[in-house]
Amino acid sequence: MNDFVMIEIDNQRFALREHHDFQWLAQFGTVFAVFAEQDSGNLCFGVTKNGAKQFVKYAGAKTVVYEGKPADAVERLKQAVLRYEVLQHPHLVTLQDHFSTEYGYAAIFDWFSGESLHMPRSFLGESKYMEPRSPFYRYRKLSVSQRLASLHALFSFHVHVEAKDYVAIDFYDGSILYSFDNHITKMCDIDLYSPKPYVNTVGRMWGSSRFMAPEEFTLGAPIDEKTNVFAMGATAFVLLGGGLNRSFTYWEANENLYEVARKAIQEKREERYTSVQAFFQAWCEAGGE
Repeated sequence: MNDFVMIEIDNQRFALREHHDFQWLAQFGTVFAVFAEQDSGNLCFGVTKNGAKQFVKYAGAKTVVYEGKPADAVERLKQAVLRYEVLQHPHLVTLQDHFSTEYGYAAIFDWFSGESLHMPRSFLGESKYMEPRSPFYRYRKLSVSQRLASLHALFSFHVHVEAKDYVAIDFYDGSILYSFDNHITKMCDIDLYSPKPYVNTVGRMWGSSRFMAPEEFTLGAPIDEKTNVFAMGATAFVLLGGGLNRSFTYWEANENLYEVARKAIQEKREERYTSVQAFFQAWCEAGGE
């Protein structure tokens, strides 16, 4: 840690590559949580004032994990807030405000008391499927009907994304928040969702391979509704089945739902559902409501 500086705000300590001014944050109350290990270049804070909590996403500081330029992270966050405005939905975290600071850019969201289904760094080195502290492990212990209700929320949001002529980019289990107290599912981190048409310009795109379609590894390939169909099917296998092991042996729901999910993740695009809406309709008809 010799190359880093420690920052302390309201007894919350975190590391940066260099000192950064966070005086602007005081107007939102007391910081009770800091999320400083995102590779996007963003810092996130949980803040509370007069009993109300908010979530602050900030770009502009030189974070420890991020290797890029803070100015690029600032520009991405500015573009990201447009996504939250266009794609607002009951199953998406709610953006309340966004503004420039002297050295960066901030987006303010309503606080949602859900937990990310992606394994945090503190669990690395142990199996995601076996670590009892992991939100993912606890989620997989929910009843099938509870997980089907959760998937219904995720799928309905992506039908909405499709209707807005957007495609989901960098969608994975880190984008999913689940409240174990209220059994509510919400999406977060849609910063890279983009308007159509969209073409793969980088080769291996952003995200987890467990959710990615073949075209997300292919330079010049179209990224469209069929790509998102694949992501929805892959999500079903992660949350109801064996993840990348997509055999029926590990599937916990009915066989009709398995067949819907299996069709969604076909490597040949022409063999998948033509849209997320068509996938969702088939899913509901198979018992996914």
